[in-house]
Amino acid sequence: MTALARIARLIDALNERAGRLFSWLAILMVLVQFVVVLQRYVFGIGSIWAQESIVYMHGLMFMVVAGYTLLHNAHVRVDVFYRTMSPAKKAYVDLLGTVLLLWPVCFLIFYVAFPYVESSWAVREGSRETSGIQGVYLLKSVILVYTVLLALQGLSTVIHALRILSGAEQPAFGLLGMALGVFDFGFMAALPQRIYGNMTNDVLIAVPLFVFMGTMLERSRVAEELLENMGRLFGRLRGGLGFSVSIVGALLAASTGIVGATVVTMGLLALPTMLRRGYDPALASGSIAAAGTLGQIIPPSIVLVLLGDTLANSYQKAQLEQGIFSPETLSVGDLFAGALIPGLMLVGFYILYQVVRAALDPKSSPAMPVDDTIPTSELYLRTLRALVPPIALIVAVMGSILGGIATPTEAAALGAVGSVLLAGERAGGMKRAVRIAALCLITLLLLTSVMDLRTARSEISGADSAGIWLAYLLCAGVAFGLAASLFRLWQNGVLSEVTQSTARITSMVFVILIGAALFSLVFRGLGGDDTVHEFLTSMPGGTFGAVLTVMLIMFVLGFFLDFIEIIFVVVPIVAPILLMMDVNPVWLGVMMAVNLQTSFLTPPFGFALFYLRGVAPESVTTMQIYKGAVPFVMLQILALAVIASFPGLATWLPRVLFGGSG
Repeated sequence: MTALARIARLIDALNERAGRLFSWLAILMVLVQFVVVLQRYVFGIGSIWAQESIVYMHGLMFMVVAGYTLLHNAHVRVDVFYRTMSPAKKAYVDLLGTVLLLWPVCFLIFYVAFPYVESSWAVREGSRETSGIQGVYLLKSVILVYTVLLALQGLSTVIHALRILSGAEQPAFGLLGMALGVFDFGFMAALPQRIYGNMTNDVLIAVPLFVFMGTMLERSRVAEELLENMGRLFGRLRGGLGFSVSIVGALLAASTGIVGATVVTMGLLALPTMLRRGYDPALASGSIAAAGTLGQIIPPSIVLVLLGDTLANSYQKAQLEQGIFSPETLSVGDLFAGALIPGLMLVGFYILYQVVRAALDPKSSPAMPVDDTIPTSELYLRTLRALVPPIALIVAVMGSILGGIATPTEAAALGAVGSVLLAGERAGGMKRAVRIAALCLITLLLLTSVMDLRTARSEISGADSAGIWLAYLLCAGVAFGLAASLFRLWQNGVLSEVTQSTARITSMVFVILIGAALFSLVFRGLGGDDTVHEFLTSMPGGTFGAVLTVMLIMFVLGFFLDFIEIIFVVVPIVAPILLMMDVNPVWLGVMMAVNLQTSFLTPPFGFALFYLRGVAPESVTTMQIYKGAVPFVMLQILALAVIASFPGLATWLPRVLFGGSG
């Protein structure tokens, strides 16, 4: 067993080093995308090579880091039972999961991808653009690297499991179907192309950029400052601490969108204060957990990005099935606009519930005594100072998307750079350089709005030429401040933590996406699409009955599955059928997003409840956390009913801003 242990250590070291090395691609993606944004919107020039390099970095990061993600147990699983098991039982689960699920998947992907990669190498496949990167065959080869690294990490898991024991789904269905003669293995030929499509998907590139932005903001301690000042401002009202938690949750949702970080941060800072001030433990826990989940519905949201891409494919498929060969498109921006009003409505529901609860049961949420040590004017000034950075970031990111100025990916890069500058300023030591960079960036945006700075023109006036040189100087100022901020964050270890966290989360999302692609091919090969179509179209009540059935299924699945798994596995099956029944795609997307939000709060497997349980004091019981979440789940269901009754809440703003599907 000593030799096997040595092999396991070598594999762990290989994936650890590969993961740490390739996680730095996250910050490179941010910087290159930011440069592309400046080139396009300030100087009116483009670089196909730079744009394609972002695609390459995206594919490399989430594929090569997969083994590293598995090594650190950062993949999604329902571990409410696993975490309570003995080491021997955990070893059995890991052993069976690797041998029966992980290795067959890796073997299958390698088997069907090898001819796909081989044919690309045979012609030295390159970019379709002459100025692009002529290395597509190399990027496709990463699919094989992904399977090898993941399978090797599975071997390490097996060795560790065997050592413990010695001291104490999808491919299986496909193989069974082939054995019974009801599954055509030819469906698997499409798998490599689907994986490569995910690697090069322009919309999904926004995922690591938004994750980076949220993770960096969480390290910048914006939440701490907001909670402290908002708590003092509203705390003197009955139920005021609950109001401040909901408002801060909404602000963090619109600027970070990371549920786990928001719940943990507010659980550490706000929950002890609320308990100390006499708040009912269930109400305090429910308020914090619910506010943390607002990041799933208030844009920019990772849920909406993933759901938008999935629904866009389903919408096109539905239209082609109906014989519409010039299909309308659905963008992530449409969903962002559609979710904005329902998200704010949900915040209003939370605050209204806390107001009613405070009025009916004053002891559950008493007012804080007035703090005379801080003058009211100073308190307002501190609150305003804490609000300016996140609101400025929200306006920059959401304003550029909803205004149709930038794509979600470009806006995410802008937000990520803003989060780096904010974190660098909070880290200290480089404050002047960072503030100069922020001032230069604002000035650059204003200059772009009043002058024509395009350099690719035959005639440039003297005033425009001076403006272009000034823009170059402002870009240099931004670069200097950004470099200073990155250096400071690298010095204190924050930058490496953020890049590694971004890489793990991104890889986890895309590993699930690859598994979902495999599942959908097997499901389609076994005739599942036709079965679901017949089931939904035969439901009593027509379209209403079909939508209600899907919503109920997703709600029940949310008790047991993560939202990512539901988006990638369930939505591609049911969405095309509903869209062929003339359901509005934006309305359907918002309904699904609100429904998926409940999965974070529904006992016993709600992730927000687990995050809060991990940081809550021992005096707060698990049942109190569950009890506190129930009213907010009811409010989310109420929000679903309101949006279903008044579809304009979801469709009006997209129609006003963009027209089309809204």
